[in-house]
Amino acid sequence: MSRYLVYTSPARGHLYPAVPMLVELKRRGHEVVVRTLASEVELLHGLGFEAAAMNPAIEAREIEDWRARTPIGALRAGLRGFFDRAHYDGPDLRRAVEEERPDALLVDINTWGAMAAAETSGMPWATWCPYFLPVPSRDAPPFGLGLPPARGPLDRLRERLLGPVLFKIYNRQLPELNAARVELGAVPLPDIQSGMLRAPLMLYMTAEPFEYPRSDWPESVRLVGPGVWDPPADPPAWLDELDDPLVLVTCSTEFQNDGKLVRAAIEAFAGEDVSVVVTTAGVDPSSFAAPSNARVVKFLPHRPVLERASCVVCHGGMGITQKALTAGVPVCVVPFGRDQLDVARHVEVAEAGIRLPAGRLRPDRLRTAVREAMTRKAGAERIAAAFAAAGGPRAAADALEELLPEGATDPARRSQEPAQ
Repeated sequence: MSRYLVYTSPARGHLYPAVPMLVELKRRGHEVVVRTLASEVELLHGLGFEAAAMNPAIEAREIEDWRARTPIGALRAGLRGFFDRAHYDGPDLRRAVEEERPDALLVDINTWGAMAAAETSGMPWATWCPYFLPVPSRDAPPFGLGLPPARGPLDRLRERLLGPVLFKIYNRQLPELNAARVELGAVPLPDIQSGMLRAPLMLYMTAEPFEYPRSDWPESVRLVGPGVWDPPADPPAWLDELDDPLVLVTCSTEFQNDGKLVRAAIEAFAGEDVSVVVTTAGVDPSSFAAPSNARVVKFLPHRPVLERASCVVCHGGMGITQKALTAGVPVCVVPFGRDQLDVARHVEVAEAGIRLPAGRLRPDRLRTAVREAMTRKAGAERIAAAFAAAGGPRAAADALEELLPEGATDPARRSQEPAQ
């Protein structure tokens, strides 16, 4: 039996995908202790984990990328927030190590200071990444603009020319990151991208072909498929009263001012022959007036809705997108920023749904896009099969056990039973 210390960023979209592999580690007899958002500590206690809140200064530094006017500006604003947090999350992880005395560390890819602290700890450590990995590849377009894969010589030339330009823009903030790393005793990085690959193991929570197939994956990267999990909750009684087809509309759990997606969906389907369920998450649900065929709530367990859904309309967060595709439900993605431009493009390329740019969002266009997305269920089911084949929590736990010295874990504890 080993003791794993898990350190997350202050984002449910990073904690929740990790829960299934933590449950699997616990099922195998390992001890799991988590540092995470204060609001989620009680939930983790209920799942049987040791847990405590991170330094509140980390949560206090909000990510304000939604204020940016361009995708590049949004990415830089996000990085600036993460690097500001690094001055706190690195020392916070070190304190947790002193208190918990773990055998190995599992660190969120968005906690840059904690990654530097793990790197200098002398302990086995790994990261997990629940969104598309923004590192260059000869087989994929550069990250950030939602570009499609190359189809010919001109496209490949575009990627060779544009990639270095984009990464040069990102790396303008490298001095900020390196300042935080030097404070923690870590070596300066040559570029931001390499900082994402410092760990001996990265658990990449997706799978090909939703991720563009690559021949140059670093050896440390393990594609294990998405971690799909909702907090335990009973579905509302009114869900059984809704007629099919059912459309699920969701906003981001981290505020990014995407409420206009809800307004467009409510108007698009008012009086139509569909039932609409809306979860507003980071947006106040009281600001929306629901027609008779719609229900608008702040949070709702997605699993029972996805079991009936014909389509999911979302901002393109990796969490809800992969939840939908895992259930074989096609997606209509309206990307607002962050990694969502790339998520929307991947959905389109996989023929698992429709991409509707936020600048073109109107009720009539959204209605047409959703009807078209409903015809792409075969593509969504193809991705669902690929996700299942990647191994999920068992594959992630296997990889984490391999980090430890030989004999530190007992292979007999493993079972063919699926993780709960």
